[in-house]
Amino acid sequence: MSDKQRTLKESFSISGIGLHTGKKVTLNVKPAAPDHWFVFKRMDLPEQPEIKADVDNVTTTQRGTTLSQNGGDVHTTEHLLAALFGMGVDNALIELDGPEIPILDGSAKYFTAAINKVGIVEQDALRNYFTLPENMAYEDTDKGIEMLATPTNGGEFRITVMVDYNSPLLGTQHASMYHIGEFEKEISGCRTFVFLRELIQLVNAGLIKGGDVDNAIVMVDTELAENDKDLLAATFNRDKSELESIGIGMLNNVVLQFENEPARHKLLDIVGDLALVGRRIRGHILAARPGHFGNVEFGKQIKAMIKREEKRPYRYDPNATPVADINQISAMLPHRYPFLLVDKVMYRDETRVVGIKNVTRNEEYFNGHFPSEPVMPGVLMLEAMAQTGGILVLNQVPDPENYSTYLVKIDKVKYKQKVVPGDTLIMDCKLTGPVRRGLCTMEARAFVGDKLVTEAEIMAQIAKK
Repeated sequence: MSDKQRTLKESFSISGIGLHTGKKVTLNVKPAAPDHWFVFKRMDLPEQPEIKADVDNVTTTQRGTTLSQNGGDVHTTEHLLAALFGMGVDNALIELDGPEIPILDGSAKYFTAAINKVGIVEQDALRNYFTLPENMAYEDTDKGIEMLATPTNGGEFRITVMVDYNSPLLGTQHASMYHIGEFEKEISGCRTFVFLRELIQLVNAGLIKGGDVDNAIVMVDTELAENDKDLLAATFNRDKSELESIGIGMLNNVVLQFENEPARHKLLDIVGDLALVGRRIRGHILAARPGHFGNVEFGKQIKAMIKREEKRPYRYDPNATPVADINQISAMLPHRYPFLLVDKVMYRDETRVVGIKNVTRNEEYFNGHFPSEPVMPGVLMLEAMAQTGGILVLNQVPDPENYSTYLVKIDKVKYKQKVVPGDTLIMDCKLTGPVRRGLCTMEARAFVGDKLVTEAEIMAQIAKK
């Protein structure tokens, strides 16, 4: 899958009944600009509030994930979000004229079919992945939920699920998705499920007003009392005689698409709920007895880790092999002694680069700045960061040796502490937008160890020599 962001080629529309509200709703899912992510818009409310798909906007996880923002709510978001995320869509505007996403058949297959019908298009922006740097665990002993996120060697997004239903009908089930490309065929068509005993509790709680045996797999593992049959017949507008013959098994003789379809649906829910993190994740999610509550809490934990990692300096290992040594840097940059201020590049991808400058007393500028107290000039720290950023943007063209980078603007410069001989300067530069017409903007920070020594916003231009 490409590392470019993607959106829908055209809009699509789907109508149906909300599972819990029982209200008919029509969705219009539209293309959206880069970095928009997934946003719902309640067209039926006076202010037409927008609700961003974000774990911080989750207000309830009772039998589904509900988001609330700006005075608007949207219920049962997980299946549509799973379809968009699982099909590789990064940006979409979801307009709806009611409070809940249609339940349809209880899976995501109608959404994935609609996405396939209108098509997907790449956008002029790179995906902003979050690569798990280390293991992260979540546990809820009261609910029996255990979740673990681990780094993956190939950087893929992988999920493994284990569910234990304490029922002779299902027992313990496992499901796995080894990469997101398996979502459509292996996961998207797996339907939601419920035990009949739970269904009665939901009806008594005033939920599933739009429920029907056609939009879920209903499993029966206990005998029904007469009053329960009366309640179900009235709720689902069925003749009581249809319920008289119910025995242990599946209501209406539903045939499972997979032997582990319930576990696969739990995996589908995790995909939809973790879309609320707001980034694509490179890592392996392992989940035991998951549910919407645990998924969302785990998503909040991942989002908090993202915020911490964005502030944390690059972990420089002097024993690691650089991605570019001084000879490769010299082939790309025109600078030479005494003005080449990057010794090696330790990390580089499409949006980020990390360069190293070993500061020694042999630097020419220390003879005058200052002989009795050598301090690296702030302007040269900026130059070192700019050269590092130049390596990043020159990597965007096929023949970087034929291009030069020029500073256009430097803004929001801050110096935090001195850099002196013996220090190792770690320059970390990230693009803050795509390169357009040779212009780019980046956030640049320089560290010595874990301490931030300077930071700035840099605009540069690449041009042919």
